[in-house]
Amino acid sequence: MAADQGSPTAPGVTVAGPAVARAEEVLTAQALAFVAGLHRAFEGRRQELLAARRARRAEIARTGTLDFLPHTAQVRAADWQVAAAPRALTDRRVEITGPTDRKMVINALNSGAKVWLADFEDATAPTWENVVSGQVNLIDAFEGRIDFTSAQGKAYTLKPAAELATVVVRPRGWHLDERHLLVDGTPVAGAFVDFGLYFFHNAARLLAKGEQDPNSGPYFYLPKTESHLETRLWNEVFTHAQAELGIPHGTIRATVLIETITAAFEMDEILYELRDHAAGLNAGRWDYLFSIVKNFRDGGEHYILPDRNTVTMASPFMAAYTRLLVQTCHRRGAHAIGGMAAFIPSRKDPEVNAAALVKVRADKEREANGGFDGSWVAHPDLVPVARECFDAVLGERPHQKDNPGSPEQVTAAQLLDVAGAGGHCTLAGLHNAVQVGLRYIEAWLRGLGAVGIFNMMEDAATAEISRSQIWQWIHNDVVLADTGEKATGDLVRRLVAEELAALQAEFGESAYAAGRWTEAAALFEQVALAEEFPDFLTLPALALLD
Repeated sequence: MAADQGSPTAPGVTVAGPAVARAEEVLTAQALAFVAGLHRAFEGRRQELLAARRARRAEIARTGTLDFLPHTAQVRAADWQVAAAPRALTDRRVEITGPTDRKMVINALNSGAKVWLADFEDATAPTWENVVSGQVNLIDAFEGRIDFTSAQGKAYTLKPAAELATVVVRPRGWHLDERHLLVDGTPVAGAFVDFGLYFFHNAARLLAKGEQDPNSGPYFYLPKTESHLETRLWNEVFTHAQAELGIPHGTIRATVLIETITAAFEMDEILYELRDHAAGLNAGRWDYLFSIVKNFRDGGEHYILPDRNTVTMASPFMAAYTRLLVQTCHRRGAHAIGGMAAFIPSRKDPEVNAAALVKVRADKEREANGGFDGSWVAHPDLVPVARECFDAVLGERPHQKDNPGSPEQVTAAQLLDVAGAGGHCTLAGLHNAVQVGLRYIEAWLRGLGAVGIFNMMEDAATAEISRSQIWQWIHNDVVLADTGEKATGDLVRRLVAEELAALQAEFGESAYAAGRWTEAAALFEQVALAEEFPDFLTLPALALLD
């Protein structure tokens, strides 16, 4: 049943989504008017920036390269720093990520991590239910009234406030619309919905809590940024929002994910644009790989990414990217936050558990020793491991901003040295891309954004890498190293059909039929095999969500 029957709850606003429990607590006339104000003030600029993305991609296709911007050289050369971190974001040695469903809210806040990234982006399938109920759950958590009881009768409640993680919300990227909320007949950006509803309902609440609890404030992670101009728009949104609600300028703090290859060339500029509101940069490794494939998909052999699972942070181009991030952040007084440890420890299989912990420890030791101030994990059981690695380097210090990072200057050529990663393109890697992509998309269509697959916690970036690699291999006539056959659309269709048959046998006829496998396969083939590369698989997928 649609929540709106033609009578908007604020002038010019139409809520077109299905009914969601307690939606009236979030979708108030005042909150919707605030979101509408963001849309009316900034939607035109958002569209200009999306057009600029397309123009820049065309330029990359024409030149086959990228470089640091000559017209912002003075920003990179100048001596400036971002605003000092608020107390809640001074020690960020372990951050946990996850969606905003009720159980995850409790487990993440209780996890022992310093920060919880409350994710409305890649770890959330943006059904209207998930968008609205996630906001309800965060309000309940801040009010100390959230609880959850599983189907097995296990009860979940919050620990005392002093033991809870600081909440940092990640709204959707600039490219995604929220088709369930219209202003003047136009869908509102998902970013404006997620940020606007959260800020409107919680900014004053968090500031009031902060008088007794210093781990409170309206803090954000900004995803999918492709240029400093996109960050400038966020800064303008923050300034507008604070003024509208009478919140002091600079109260908002944001950490930007450097998860696109274009943003990697503008780290200084991104921090400069946000400087009053900046909290740091994060090495968003999985989307970074996707961005390289997307932008250089027709750049020839040099840019062909080998099997995803063979590309590590020790690969030369990834190591250069992380060195530059640490150098930039610490020069500017900002936190450098490491990437996701996506391994899932197992409480049932000691061998799987031991292997996961070894990999996570090696990853976090590398980051801590490389100068990062903190890092991400995807599971509460990984928090102690990551904390031990950073404790060993930081001791009692909250961060290591005094560590300038590697003295080696990072060049454009190093950032683009994909071929230096080595590795091969194999049938096994192609099969894995089909398996993971299909399984994730099917779960996403059922409303799940964070999914355990083959002992890894996967989100939308996983499916993007999987399908983009397939597209790249096919369109570059890649010959698979382990079989000698060429990667083709027909081969991928065969693997998809074989995987669907295997899933049907694994789950049984009735369970398989209850899933959304046929739709998932059609969508996967659409975004992996289309003649023209779709920018984001979530764009055509949105029409399939409630």
